[in-house]
Amino acid sequence: MQILKPFLPIATLALSATLLPAAQLSSDAKAAIPRDIQQIIVVDYRAMQNSTAAMDLKDRVLPPELKRLETALKTSGLKVDQDADVLTFAAFREGAQGTRIVGIAQGQFHTREIMANFVKSKTKPVALRNNNIYPMGQNGMSVAFLNQTTMVFGDRESVKAALDARDGLAQNFLANGDMTNEMLAVEQRAIWSLLDQKGTQTMMRSVLGEAAQLADYDTVRNRMKSSRYTMDFQNGVKFDMAVVMSDTMTAATCATLLKGVSLLKKTQGTPMEKTALDDTTIDSNSGTLTVSYSSSDSQFASLLSSPLFQSVVK
Repeated sequence: MQILKPFLPIATLALSATLLPAAQLSSDAKAAIPRDIQQIIVVDYRAMQNSTAAMDLKDRVLPPELKRLETALKTSGLKVDQDADVLTFAAFREGAQGTRIVGIAQGQFHTREIMANFVKSKTKPVALRNNNIYPMGQNGMSVAFLNQTTMVFGDRESVKAALDARDGLAQNFLANGDMTNEMLAVEQRAIWSLLDQKGTQTMMRSVLGEAAQLADYDTVRNRMKSSRYTMDFQNGVKFDMAVVMSDTMTAATCATLLKGVSLLKKTQGTPMEKTALDDTTIDSNSGTLTVSYSSSDSQFASLLSSPLFQSVVK
């Protein structure tokens, strides 16, 4: 799976999200996410729908796999996207099968009407224990309703894996102590994401660019444990990322590498891009690399079309 790069482009996921409730995972949602998570992205979906700019801008950075899931949600004919409050994308590893992705939507769904339409259209479900997995329109995706407030969707095997986790046949997200601990630091935010060690290594290699070819990067790469990032739009645009390292020295070394990348881009960038980099703070503290970026809405809007932004999101 392509990692959703978080440095500046994750800001395109919404433009007014923190004015609305936090994007928290319900107990049912957590139970339906398999344990071996590579990346989880949780967004206040209603905030995104209510912002034309957010819906337009997120298309710049959302990986094809996630776009396919979101499109399936919208075109399924179930109209559940209209009732979704929180939308979660979870990329998880499933043994020799590699990485799979499952979507989870939380909201108040008109399940009786949906089931009645299934009966009317003679849509036949696939039974899995006490669960029914229905085809999700003509897009090859499937959907299962856990209850009136939570549904899982994706390809059939991903939905089955989610149901196995929820039903206790496989370990779920709640058994992943590292990830659940990281979640405590971000779950009050309207947009947040967590990455495991491998996902963090992939993301940081992309962010560092050519600097990742240096010997110092090989030293720090295997000492990256996990990462998280959030967005805040209450007063302009604010992005925060934290990469958890195994020790203080590694965090400091990685911060130095990233500062070097920033200085290099300043020498090559436009005045607007230099301002954006000046508004980015890179530091380390207690074994954690931190990156913070803030600007006004208008400054960020101008940055979106810049070569710097395009180099980060590609």
